[in-house]
Amino acid sequence: MGTRAGGRRTGPKCIAIVGPFASGKTTLLEAILARTGAIPRQSPVSSGNTVSDHSPEARAHAMSVEATFATTDFMGEQITFVDCPGSIEFAFEAEPVLAACDLAVVVAEADEKKIPALQLIMRKLDDLAIPRILFLNKIDKAIAGVRETLKMLQPASSVPLLLRQIPVRKDGIVIGSIDLALERAYIYREYAESQVAEIPNDDKARELEARFSMLETLADHDDHLMEQLLEEIEPPKDAIFDDLSADLRAGAVTPVLIGSAEKGNGVLRLLKAIRHDAPDVEATRKRLGAPEGQTVVQVMKTIHTAHGGKLSVSRVLSGQLADAAELFLSNGETTKVSGIYRMLGKDQIKQTSAKAGDTVALGKLDNVKTGQTLSSAKGGIRPLVTLEPPQPVFAFALRPKERKDEVKMSAAIQRLAEEDPSLSLRHNQDSAETVLSGHGEMHLRVVRERLEGKNQIPIEGHAPAVPYRETIRKSAQQRGRHKKQSGGHGQFGDVVIEIKPLPRGSGFQFTDTITGGVVPKTYIQSVETGIRDYLKTGPLGFPVVDVAVNLSDGSYHAVDSSDMAFQMAAKLAMKEGMAACSPVLLEPVMKVEIVTPSDATSKIIALIPQRRGQILGYDARPDWPGWDVVEATMPQAEIGDLIIELRSATAGVASYKATFDHMAELTGRLADEAMNANGKAA
Repeated sequence: MGTRAGGRRTGPKCIAIVGPFASGKTTLLEAILARTGAIPRQSPVSSGNTVSDHSPEARAHAMSVEATFATTDFMGEQITFVDCPGSIEFAFEAEPVLAACDLAVVVAEADEKKIPALQLIMRKLDDLAIPRILFLNKIDKAIAGVRETLKMLQPASSVPLLLRQIPVRKDGIVIGSIDLALERAYIYREYAESQVAEIPNDDKARELEARFSMLETLADHDDHLMEQLLEEIEPPKDAIFDDLSADLRAGAVTPVLIGSAEKGNGVLRLLKAIRHDAPDVEATRKRLGAPEGQTVVQVMKTIHTAHGGKLSVSRVLSGQLADAAELFLSNGETTKVSGIYRMLGKDQIKQTSAKAGDTVALGKLDNVKTGQTLSSAKGGIRPLVTLEPPQPVFAFALRPKERKDEVKMSAAIQRLAEEDPSLSLRHNQDSAETVLSGHGEMHLRVVRERLEGKNQIPIEGHAPAVPYRETIRKSAQQRGRHKKQSGGHGQFGDVVIEIKPLPRGSGFQFTDTITGGVVPKTYIQSVETGIRDYLKTGPLGFPVVDVAVNLSDGSYHAVDSSDMAFQMAAKLAMKEGMAACSPVLLEPVMKVEIVTPSDATSKIIALIPQRRGQILGYDARPDWPGWDVVEATMPQAEIGDLIIELRSATAGVASYKATFDHMAELTGRLADEAMNANGKAA
């Protein structure tokens, strides 16, 4: 009997369901809940009535847009499944979830176009050291053989994909599976437990070949098994199960099970593999480095419910948790639990306590955010998880249609950002816009739908303003005189300034060469203030940069001169002088780094010049087989909806990072359009 795995791990488990978009994750969760009796029957995703489709946005777009938690019982053990969105635009939802899970079930299918998306998911699991099982879904619709499919999928995985089952076919149709460890056949029955059967004679040779291949892979980590295979000794079944468990938990292999989630086929075998092979919360606690001897809670998601207020869905990594318990954040702040709930989609079932391994929703932890670590240790412990959202790739400026909703909108966005830490909100002072940024057009569309639907705030949105600037090409000298007499003290300021262009990136420089006190020192600062105020909006309607102004001459009046008079004189001189300096518009140019599957690189390179971009080069992405990195410069005005085109060209997986590179002159029709959009005639 094998001892490498140390036996089955009992106690509550938390299992993430991940996979590319439309691979069948929600359908699998629905099938699991139906098989375990958590729901009366399995509903098709198209019905809009599945556990994961409780939000209007998920139903409207026929896709998961947030992580959904469902706790069920199987053979006397509690398992929480988390259905994570498959679209790259909502991928950050899985980050705080995966960290606290014991195992991931990766749902995949025999679709070559989805391999890059599968690779992204597998790499994330590698980074977090999460053990995984691959569920090869839609086996009833697969045309290619299962081993050919694994050869196609293997490049997406850094560890061997270990085939645990092979299909049984009749007249070319998959009617069941053969478990290579049990050496037993299972004939599928729709939405019901499979029927145990003898291995068909026609499949025995294929089963022996596939089983030997499985044992060879297991023998890479078990010398005793290797000796048995070399000596042609049949290893005992319990030793094989022990190796399967040990290698899965160590992340040395990814066992592959097959089935059809839509028909509930293969679901029971998957559940039994999870129950027998998955690590427990103790392994997860050690992986995260959580201390022993105290209650430690990791927050996986924040939800704002209509009636129950804020819920923090959390994993208890160690210790016990009672209602009204006081917990400490990592910064030393305290928080108090107000309600403990078991989750089943949108429904919550109240509990009095939670133990190590439980995944529960904790009520009204107002100062707690997704990803934070709570503990019973006074003063708190160090954070176990660091969340780093990827750089936003899409943005829009938004405002409520009615001004009375501004405060309401601000509060609603704050709640949405609590639920989705990957959202970014900023106020652009130049354009006076509130800009919301995220990870794609669909990501922000869902946010807008939630503002308008859940929060009843009609929204107006548009592309954010591009931060154009203007500068000058020539020098000029100009006098500015402000004189006003209206009884009593008048106003008098008189300046002569020299305006010169500066090299790109120099900003603004002010000097004075006043002699003989023609402009008293008291007013020189006033002149600079007036000039700086003018530069906020130049003759083309944008802030002026890369300009030097020297105050060379002027005059004053002992009674009528004042700070304000010299500011006005300076502004007048700038207004008249700048027109003679050949003002020109500048646009920001960004350096863009695009990551793309190699088979789409040529498409990406072709679209860059269409957006006035210049290709700097491209190369293989380090340590990412089958991916490239394309570097280019591109005007910021062309980047706004770039991600839509990139994702369209790459089956939804490309992304980019953009950083400011330089300002470049913009002339002609595009400059006219920019000035007209800003309210200035060309």
